[in-house]
Amino acid sequence: MSDASDITAYCDTGTPRPDRAIEAGGPPFAECVLCREPTEYPESYRGITLCPVCEWQEAQRTACSG
Repeated sequence: MSDASDITAYCDTGTPRPDRAIEAGGPPFAECVLCREPTEYPESYRGITLCPVCEWQEAQRTACSG
């Protein structure tokens, strides 16, 4: 079994992550309430905004909770 440092070294590419909101060229996007990454929702969207990754993780948690 490998330790966490092996996983971090394997997953880290060393390149900075681009700002997807700027890349998309669309309206200003709302931040994810969990990780603060840009979401697919505009800033004017009311309610909880999650990025695609956090939405997927939240769906897994709720599906497995019984």
